[in-house]
Amino acid sequence: MLAAFGPAAGAFFSLRTIEGKGAVVRYLKRFLDIRFGWKTWLIPAGIFLVTTFAAWITPEFFGCNRLSMLLPNIYIFPLYWLIMVFLGGGQEEIGWRGYILEHLETKFGTQTGSMLLSIIWAVWHIPLFLISGTSQNYMNFIGFMMLTFGYSFIFSWALRKSDNRPLAGMMVHGTANSFIPIFPILSMTAGAAQPRFWLWVSMTFAAGLIFMEISRREAINTISGK
Repeated sequence: MLAAFGPAAGAFFSLRTIEGKGAVVRYLKRFLDIRFGWKTWLIPAGIFLVTTFAAWITPEFFGCNRLSMLLPNIYIFPLYWLIMVFLGGGQEEIGWRGYILEHLETKFGTQTGSMLLSIIWAVWHIPLFLISGTSQNYMNFIGFMMLTFGYSFIFSWALRKSDNRPLAGMMVHGTANSFIPIFPILSMTAGAAQPRFWLWVSMTFAAGLIFMEISRREAINTISGK
């Protein structure tokens, strides 16, 4: 549980040592701005809803048994969403898109910066693949890297659409995670084929490629003044 705040701790340490006293407080104040715009709120949420639902339901047409919702009931979803945003994955964005992405994009460019972060993000999760009972313990690591690649470009696009308001990264990350227990995509059985997982990561990877191209074209239009 504490390790989930590792990216935030890394960002705070970097801010304090590089920019000095008061840098962490100034950085955290940026998270109070919620003027994202409807595209940041709705477009990623719609994509995550469609891809997760499609991965969950499609195998049933080929004879797979349904995986039941993991939440006690759908009515607690708003509370669960808030937990995911601030404690269930979204808090990683304090370090990822909130802090280090800007430095990676400045040094390596928008596309390469997101690719590098997707690799760092995936590798950072490796300990979970070695712990029995975690969801990652039932995932293929290459598939998981496809997921972080797709997510990285979608999350980065949403951050830019919010005019780089870092809370947007937390919101988008938490939203992505919040749909998983509603439409489970993992069979928690050792050695299972996991068709839902592979559909899920493949669709997310494809969506990420689309957003990578969208971001490239938007950057070109910005440079050309369109």
